Amino acid sequence: MSEQKELSEVEHIKTASRGLRGKIGTAIETGADGFEDDDKQLIKFHGMYQQKDRDRRKDDAGEFIENPTSFMIRGRIPGGRLTSDQYMVWDDLADKFGGGALRLTTRQSIQMHTILLKDLKPIMQAVHKVNLSTMGACGDVVRNVTQALNPWGNKELSQLDPIAQLLSDHFKYKSNAYAELWLGESQINKEDEPDPIYGTTYLPRKFKIAVTLAGNNSVDLYTNDMGFAATLDANGKIDGYFAFAGGGLGMTHNKPETYPRAADLLGWIPEQDLISVAEGIVTSHRDFGDRTNRKHARLKYVLADKGVEWFRSEVERRSGVKFDIDRKLPKWETPNYLGWTERADGTLALGFHTLSGRIKDFPEKPLKTALKDIISTFKLNVQVTADQDLVLMGIKKEDKEKLESKLKEYNINPASPKPLYDRALACPALPTCGLALTESERTFPQLLESIQKVIDKLDLNDRAPIVRMTGCPNGCARPYSAEIGIVGQQAGGKYSLFFGGNPEGTKVGDYVAKKVPFADIPVQLEKAFEVWKKEGNPNERFGDFAARYSLDKFRELLGAM
Repeated sequence: MSEQKELSEVEHIKTASRGLRGKIGTAIETGADGFEDDDKQLIKFHGMYQQKDRDRRKDDAGEFIENPTSFMIRGRIPGGRLTSDQYMVWDDLADKFGGGALRLTTRQSIQMHTILLKDLKPIMQAVHKVNLSTMGACGDVVRNVTQALNPWGNKELSQLDPIAQLLSDHFKYKSNAYAELWLGESQINKEDEPDPIYGTTYLPRKFKIAVTLAGNNSVDLYTNDMGFAATLDANGKIDGYFAFAGGGLGMTHNKPETYPRAADLLGWIPEQDLISVAEGIVTSHRDFGDRTNRKHARLKYVLADKGVEWFRSEVERRSGVKFDIDRKLPKWETPNYLGWTERADGTLALGFHTLSGRIKDFPEKPLKTALKDIISTFKLNVQVTADQDLVLMGIKKEDKEKLESKLKEYNINPASPKPLYDRALACPALPTCGLALTESERTFPQLLESIQKVIDKLDLNDRAPIVRMTGCPNGCARPYSAEIGIVGQQAGGKYSLFFGGNPEGTKVGDYVAKKVPFADIPVQLEKAFEVWKKEGNPNERFGDFAARYSLDKFRELLGAM
C-alpha cells in the first residue's frame, strides 16, 4: 500500500470553516486589527487578502513605524462590464476607503488596496447595492469570469454577455456566509447544506475561466484553467464552443516540478452542453487536483500528469457529452481596441490606455478625476480589459469633441504612447503584495522607457514585442505568455527573463536568463533584439523568432548557460 500523503493545512481549514465562516464574524464585531491565521485563508473566498504596507518608514526619532494591517479587496465583475453607476460606486469607495486609487486587474476586475478591517463591511454593502459583489473573487473557487471585449457593439460578441454571467453565477459557492457576515442577513440553517459542486473542501486551488469567440484571443484564453471559444451558425448565433482546459501560469523558481502551462483543446461541443461540460471540468479538478501540495494543485498539473486523452475521457464520462476532436480552430487574432471605435448603434467607444491599470490622480495628471468626470457626465458604460485598460462605451458622436476637450483640460491622453506600451502589463508587487520579491508596477514605466530606447535605436516599432513584468513567479500579469516575461526572482531587484510566448497567446515561454539586475534588463534585451533584427524574417515577431531561433542560443547569448 502506498503511503497516504497528508492534506495541506489549508484543506483542514476549509473543512472546519463552517461554510467559510470561521471566526471572521468575531473579528468584525470586536473591531480587531486583523484576522487570525486560519481566517486569513477564509477571507480570500469573500474577495480579499490581508496585507501590510511593506515600505519601511521611520518616525522623527528614527524608529521604524509599524505599518497597520490592511486589506486588498477585489470585485466579482463578470466580463469586466460596468454601468456608469456601478463604476461611480467603485470610484467613490476608493476616495472614502482606498487612498484615492483603484486598480484594474488582468481578470477584468477592480481592486482597492490599503483598506482597514472596519471599512470592509460598508464597502461590501455599497457594492451589493449596485448588483455586484466580491464573493469568490479570490480563494479556491471559480473566480471572475473574463470575456472578449466588445467596443464595436458587435451583436455576435454581445452574445457572450449572458454566457459570462451564467458561468459566473453557476459556479458561485452556495454557502450563505458572505450574506451573513457582510450584508447583515441571518443564518438560514444551523449548518449549510453541502455545496453540490464544491462540497466542504471547495477546489484544490483557484480556478479561472474565459469566454470568447473562436479566433478572438483578447482574453489570453490559453492561460485559463478552462476556456470556451464560441462558434457561430450561418445566422450569426452561437451554436457551440471549442472547450479548453489546463492553462495556468504560477510557478516557483528553481522548482522544475512547477511551471507555466498553456491550455489544451479538448474539442468542440454543442451550445446546449456548455454547463454540463463546464461542471465536468471543474469537478474533475475538484476530485483529482493535488490537495497535499498547493504548489502542485492547479488543474494544469492534472492534465500534465494524467494526459489530455485521459482528461477528455473523464470529462466526457461526467458530462455525458462527446467532444468533436476533428473540428478545426480558426486562426487566432487579437483585435486592437485602443482609441476611437464606431459602434453598431451609431455611438462611439474609446479604448482608454492606463499603464498597469492604476487609476489615481498623479501629479499634473488627475486621471481618476478625469475618468470620474467623463463617465458620470456622459453616462458611459465601461468594460475593464484583460490588459488593464478601460473601454468607455455609449459616447454620442456629438459629444466626442466635448469629451476630448475635457481630457485635454485635465492633461490626460487616453492613447498608448507607442506600440510597446499597448499590451504591456505589470502586477502591483511592492509595497502591498506579501509574495513580491521585487518591484514591478512602480518601476515598470522606467523599464519600458529604457526598452523603448532600444526599440527606437533598432527601428523595431512596427513589431514591438509584448512585455509583461511581475514581482514574483506567480504570474499575475501573465508574463509567461508574453513575448518577453520579466519575473522577479530575488530581493534586491533581480529578475528572470522569459522568451517564447507569442502575440496571440497560444503558448508559454521559458527562461533565458536568471538573476538579471534591474538595470541590466535593457542591456540584455538589446543583445537579443540585435539578433532578432539581423536574423529574423521580415515582419517576424520577437516571440515567434525566439522559439524558432532556439531558446538555448539565447541562454548562451545572455550568459544563462
